[in-house]
Amino acid sequence: METQERRREEVQGQVHSMETFGLVDGPGVRFVVFLQGCQMRCRYCHNPETWPAEGGTMWGAGKLFEHIYRYRSYWKKKGQPNGGITVSGGDPLLQPEFVAELFAFAKEKGVHTAIDTSGNPFSLNSPYIERFEKLIETTDLVLLDLKEIDEEKHRALTGCSNENILALARWLSDHGKEMWIRHVLVPGLTDDEQGLLGLREFIRSLKTVSRVEILPYHTLGMFKWKNMGITYPLEGTPVPAKEEIERAERLIGAGVFR
Repeated sequence: METQERRREEVQGQVHSMETFGLVDGPGVRFVVFLQGCQMRCRYCHNPETWPAEGGTMWGAGKLFEHIYRYRSYWKKKGQPNGGITVSGGDPLLQPEFVAELFAFAKEKGVHTAIDTSGNPFSLNSPYIERFEKLIETTDLVLLDLKEIDEEKHRALTGCSNENILALARWLSDHGKEMWIRHVLVPGLTDDEQGLLGLREFIRSLKTVSRVEILPYHTLGMFKWKNMGITYPLEGTPVPAKEEIERAERLIGAGVFR
């Protein structure tokens, strides 16, 4: 008879890349796994090479955790919160079964787990919701990127609706799952006062948000668009000034809440 551990190792996932010493993807020092695949086409995306579902390296959940766990000495540093594993993307919610199995190994070792997602794959319909619930059982923290509160603006920015993304935030709140909310600030695109105040109102309606962050737009991924032969739609858009970031933080109510 196959053991539970052997079965887990056979769950395969498409991994784009890894970062062994992440400092901005959850509490403490994180091992960050970037998965392949994203359905959104954000105009400022800095990882367009992760869009295709195929193209990464196949890993078994057990083998991947074995590789990650070698770096556990980084996760507990004096004077810092305990770290752990963050799965990002692409979007990890496109591979919920793989991430759930990876995190099951992590929880057996007492490792903190987080997913960094834009929420686009979320659905309340079967069979997705059952797979998602299994993932959330082994997830300690969800880092949720809320790109735009207005539906029409969200479609223009990403090519997708935000209806299911907002539904995800409400589901996490209703089910007691801790969230960090993030918003990418792009001058002239995602920095309007009405939108930021609308996001603030929505975030305040959620019960489990422990941190709200403004992530300043940057152009570090522009060369990837050019290498892929894709026209970069925000050519010439400046990065936000310090004063613009501080204004957005005030409007959206950024900070740590517990």
